[in-house]
Order: sequence, then C-alpha cells, then structure tokens
Amino acid sequence: MSQRPEPIFSVIIPTYNRAWCIERAIESVLQQTEQRWELIIVDDGSSDRTAEIVRPLVLRDERIRLVVQSNRGTGAARQTGVRLAEGEFVTFLDSDDQYLPEHLEVRSRYIVEHPAVDFFHGGVIVDGSPMVPDRHNPAQRISIEQCAVGGTFVIRRSIATALGFAPLRFADDADFFERAMAAGIRMLRVREATYRYNRTSPDSLCNQLAQSGSLPTTHNVHTSHESAA
Repeated sequence: MSQRPEPIFSVIIPTYNRAWCIERAIESVLQQTEQRWELIIVDDGSSDRTAEIVRPLVLRDERIRLVVQSNRGTGAARQTGVRLAEGEFVTFLDSDDQYLPEHLEVRSRYIVEHPAVDFFHGGVIVDGSPMVPDRHNPAQRISIEQCAVGGTFVIRRSIATALGFAPLRFADDADFFERAMAAGIRMLRVREATYRYNRTSPDSLCNQLAQSGSLPTTHNVHTSHESAA
C-alpha cells in the first residue's frame, strides 16, 4: 500500500442539511491541481441525507474524513475540524461553495513566496448579490469586499489552534479575523479569485439574516455526540 503524502492543506467543510450540494463541494476539492490535501467534513447534526451521501466518498479516497456531531453552529464545527487537522495549513470550504481547480495550487504558491506569512485570505468570485448584512447592524448592507470570507482563510495550523474559533452561529470567521489582527498575526490578501462563493442559496446564514433580521436556533453544522467515519 502506498503511503499518502503529508498534506499541506487540511480542508474543513462544515455542513448542515446540505445533501443537495455537498457532493459538488467535495468534487471541487477532488479536482484540485494541488493534491497534497486532506478533507475533513464536519456534519453538524444534519437530519437529511448529508452523511449518507458523504460516506461513499470517504471510502473512495482515504484523504477524506467525515465527523458527525450535534448542532452547535459553524464556529464550533470549524473548531472541530481544526482540532482534527494534520496539514501545515488549515483552510475551509462552505458546503454550498466551490473551489476552482487551481485554488489550492495558487495558495501553495503564496505560501512558498511569502514564508513569513501565517494567514492568507481573499480571492472570491460571487454568485448572486455582492451585498451582505453587516454583522453589527443587520439592517445595513455591506459589500463582500469589505468582509472576511471564512471559506478563503488559509491559516498556519499552529495559529488556528492557538486562537481557536468561537462557538458562534454567525460571523465566526469575522470574529476570528479580528482576533488574529489584534494578535498581530502576519496576513496577506490573495488577489487571484478562485473561491466561488454562492450567495443564491435561500438557506444560507447571510440570506436568512437579511430576510428576517435574526438566525434560526440551529444551522449549518452539530455536538454533544461525535462520531467519525
């Protein structure tokens, strides 16, 4: 049996009731031109067929892991993935989004060219409205260009472990970004747009907040009971 290469990237997908799109997200990782990755899918207590769809893909590729936990929100799900990560850098993919094939290759080039940087972010293609609710004032809209898009984060694992993601159900990525800035973490924006951000999903957190001004009590990733597949 051939030994798999050590991953540069631990890709973490937090997901909740996304059976309709989870396979598309996973396939976008499988199609990467940079193949030194592992994929950790954190199912946050889905009640649909999400885990059923993912399990055959786990058997298909040993780099893919599935963790099922009870619902605590996206921040807690990201933190579960960080805790299990083995790559030098952790990065993310929302379950209704996609990577373009060169996404990880571009990031690996940035890592080589900027060895002193611990946190890369940015490089988004937006499908749908580029305006999202301001987390401090949901009645106002701001451009995604002004936001920290968690799916684009590429963070040295030691930094992600030290800072941790707060157990928030919305804007956990913005919270992490602000704490990283306050801690003086070395950051760099990636200019190449290779992360396809889907703003058309009616059940996305941003769209629910925009429509109602509040979030549901459960969403997008679950915990007291965990299992790995």
